[in-house]
Amino acid sequence: MGSSGDWISPNMGQGYVRDRSMADPAIAGMLQWLDAPVPTLPWYNPDLIFYTNPVVDTTFSPFREYYATTGTPVVGGIISNPTRFDITQKTPTAVYYGAGVGLPYSQYEATVPSKTNDLWIQGATNWTQYVICPVGTWLQLIAYAPVAGPAGFYEMTQTDTISSKYKTYQFNEGYNTMNFYADQVGRHMLNFVVNSQPSNTVIVDVLAPAEPGSTTSISHTMS
Repeated sequence: MGSSGDWISPNMGQGYVRDRSMADPAIAGMLQWLDAPVPTLPWYNPDLIFYTNPVVDTTFSPFREYYATTGTPVVGGIISNPTRFDITQKTPTAVYYGAGVGLPYSQYEATVPSKTNDLWIQGATNWTQYVICPVGTWLQLIAYAPVAGPAGFYEMTQTDTISSKYKTYQFNEGYNTMNFYADQVGRHMLNFVVNSQPSNTVIVDVLAPAEPGSTTSISHTMS
């Protein structure tokens, strides 16, 4: 990742938000092409002991707004059945891409083509494409589809092995909302296809929280 943003971010040109603490649009407008540190997780390290190591609560702190400790069970699928989402009732302040860089939602809306399939994780005030959350928590996903129809939804999970799931859901035209239950430790990669067009991928790193008083943690470095 360099001065032009992270590898999954579109080339927006300006107005990047440095990190999730800089969600105010006025501040975001002054910050251009700045990168934010994100956690470095050893997913590709041959030493898979990582999966058995719980992490301290502060690991989840930057992502607290994106997950809940209670929710509706997801039965027999990857997500709950999608329902229509009214963006005018809960417009996000900012959107964030995989490396933590982001921009005000108003700029994203004005720049991104309207016929793009998009997938986000909804927070209390912002949307993101990357989250670290404790196992056993719920996330709210937001999907935009330019046309209504059947959507193939995919989940790939990486632990010490790779597993995948697929299921078809009916999407509404425009914004859809659905629940995702983080029931398994590992890296969960989610995306969908509508009208033969793929969405972006969102990543949910699901970790086991350590007992209070533990000092186990993960590193945070600049990408």
